[in-house]
Amino acid sequence: MSDYSDIIDLPHHRSENYPHMPEKDRAAQFAPFAALVGFEEIIRKTAAEHESRVEGRNNINNPETLPQ
Repeated sequence: MSDYSDIIDLPHHRSENYPHMPEKDRAAQFAPFAALVGFEEIIRKTAAEHESRVEGRNNINNPETLPQ
């Protein structure tokens, strides 16, 4: 039964209650989408700000990082 031989030759089901959906519309159901629009850009900006702060702290020539 693992090869689906019992159902492989059955006719494809077509609903009698609903019209057949066009191929274009069916494909749209599976199209990728951006659930969090702009999220990656915010993460990228935050990471860049963080990296610049860390680099500033590690710079011995930066007077703001010298002990008081």
